[in-house]
Amino acid sequence: MKGELLKRLFRAIASEDTEAMESLLSIVVEDEREKGHSNLAEQLENIIRKRTRSSSSISKTQFGALRQDEQSRDKESTSNEESNSFLFNSAKAKNYNSQALTLLSSKHRFNHPFIVNIPRERLRHHMILSDATETRFRRIEREYAARDRLAHYGLLYRQKILLYGLPGCGKTMGAERIAWNTGLTFIKVRFDAMVSSYLGETATNLRELFETAAQSPCLLFIDECDALAKSRDDNQEVGEIKRVVNTFLQLLDEYEVSNGLLVAATNLTKFLDEAVWRRFDDVIEVPKPTKREIEAILRQTLSSIEVGSIDWESIVQKMINFSAAQVVRVGQDAAKRAVMDREGLVIQEHLEESIQDTLVSHA
Repeated sequence: MKGELLKRLFRAIASEDTEAMESLLSIVVEDEREKGHSNLAEQLENIIRKRTRSSSSISKTQFGALRQDEQSRDKESTSNEESNSFLFNSAKAKNYNSQALTLLSSKHRFNHPFIVNIPRERLRHHMILSDATETRFRRIEREYAARDRLAHYGLLYRQKILLYGLPGCGKTMGAERIAWNTGLTFIKVRFDAMVSSYLGETATNLRELFETAAQSPCLLFIDECDALAKSRDDNQEVGEIKRVVNTFLQLLDEYEVSNGLLVAATNLTKFLDEAVWRRFDDVIEVPKPTKREIEAILRQTLSSIEVGSIDWESIVQKMINFSAAQVVRVGQDAAKRAVMDREGLVIQEHLEESIQDTLVSHA
């Protein structure tokens, strides 16, 4: 356990700050689990659960005793007064129960207006990438899993990653896949809440965001990071934008990820400030899918429905230069056509019609 976390836990115990103890115990359990100490993490959780049940039982006993004592003292009270007294003591009992030690969920820990916590069950993690890109993604995940071993030799795992590529090629999905494979909580920046029209407030919000994300292990995802890292050489940009860029660069340098990851994504690489690139430990391009990958993505998308005789070569040829998102859309639209036609079988015609619709909508 880190020294700072240990000191915070002891302070919470000394001050009988139950809420702080709940939060810190949750962090300790997850920290041990991230280190691969699954048995220890399970034992700690069991101890907390026993404490929770014990506190709940004590609370009910004390509430019952209080109620009986009150009834014996207030036998001569009117029914109105008895009702009011019962409500008052019920509130006290609920308050006592709320102080029982329980594990805080990730949602509570990251309840912040500048970020959105994406539940693990909603993370997309089945990706089809080129061998070269897949190898680079796996290297990030393997280094994270071996972070303690690397630290033993004075080495740091790749902590700050920049993903770039054309729209729809899978940058956001790539970040979600990394979060899934590392077991990290996935939190995404809400630019609509963070960016302010008031002078200096955006930079302040940005610093608060980084401080919040650094408190517990998580994957902080900054999509469209070019909004924060535009080139300072652009004479058309106002001074406020340049101050935001300076703050962003400084925060990237200072950011201590606390056993987590920071992943940024952009499709406007030519607008990024040159100083941004070297702030990241790894920069990965997510390219458009090749013919082989198009077919694989399409087959994966159609895996939940029966597929008839398809001339895959001709279908794939018509989808050259499609992004991964467009390929998925073609597959989903074809499946919907099959269901709507009451056939439940995807045929060549369904795919060709879906391809044509996609070409028209993106013309």
